[in-house]
Amino acid sequence: MKSTSSGATSSMQRVSLKDIADELGISQTAVSFAINDRPGVSAETKRRVKEAAAKMGWRPIYAAQALGSSKTMTVGFAPSRSVQGLKEETFILHFMAGAHESLSRQRYGLLYRPCSSTKEELDVYRDWASRKRVDGVILVDLKADDPRPKLLAELGLPAVLAGGPDPSNLVPSLSIDDSKTMGTILDHLLSRGYRRIAYISGDPMLDYSRDREMSFRKFAEINNLEFSSVSFTNFDPNAAVGETLRLLGELAAPTAFIYENEILAAASLHALAADCLNRDRKGSDGDKRLYPYSIPAIVSFEDSFVCEAVYPSITSVHRDAGVYGTKVANLLLKVLAGEPVSGNRKILTPKLIVRDSTSLA
Repeated sequence: MKSTSSGATSSMQRVSLKDIADELGISQTAVSFAINDRPGVSAETKRRVKEAAAKMGWRPIYAAQALGSSKTMTVGFAPSRSVQGLKEETFILHFMAGAHESLSRQRYGLLYRPCSSTKEELDVYRDWASRKRVDGVILVDLKADDPRPKLLAELGLPAVLAGGPDPSNLVPSLSIDDSKTMGTILDHLLSRGYRRIAYISGDPMLDYSRDREMSFRKFAEINNLEFSSVSFTNFDPNAAVGETLRLLGELAAPTAFIYENEILAAASLHALAADCLNRDRKGSDGDKRLYPYSIPAIVSFEDSFVCEAVYPSITSVHRDAGVYGTKVANLLLKVLAGEPVSGNRKILTPKLIVRDSTSLA
């Protein structure tokens, strides 16, 4: 009984570097060097040690690994978004999932710390740097005169940017190619006969919102649209609904709306449908049936299950947020490994998914 108990206890014990050293008949220091890919041991010794470690079931202890090196094996992500936006926006969730998938393959963890403001986000970076809490960070939502790249450079905290490019060239970036996307949307609407178009945007401080606005205004001028307007809502669905209904009350009302994301689009569609059904019920337009054919065309700059679930389904711009997160995380891993990286690159040209909201009328 005693030996059985001892054997059971022994089988549950964690394999140590000393166990591997005893197994191979070499020093524990040599095993440590081999495991951590440090110079001082031959390639053959490294191979033998790693094979023995895998066979014996050795796993690194995180705390010991962190104490024995300057790495925390953790990447920080502290986006400053509204609570409502964090709950509802699917893009950022898929982006995080993709980043985590890439990081976990290299045994990195993702520390998620949502913030309510840029000021709070900056304080988080100062705290992380002072406590050596993370090895690097992922930035999103570059703003005009953004203070984050400069602060991270001063703190010596490696970072990459999803979006951009960073005008100060302090942080390498990967951005989705939105430069042609607004043109694709407008070409589609124009081909369907829509010449009075409104763009219901998000935050005027965000770089991608400004780029889209510039593209929209340029297109409207070149194509001599009958009506064009840009409104900013700070991603508030109620503001989007209010602006949509206000614009529809004008004499030359828009016949098509472009929304910054699917939440703004769906909220506005709900209000438009309710208004149409209410007027239809009162018979304000004689025998003409209003819903859904008199609803203005709607396009969302973000695609999700919401766009497919509502009726009419919403034409939207599809981009794979998971793949985007993976590529951004891979860029940060290269930075952390000391590999050379290019400053700014555009990837993942989005695709327009045409649905009912632009094809019913």
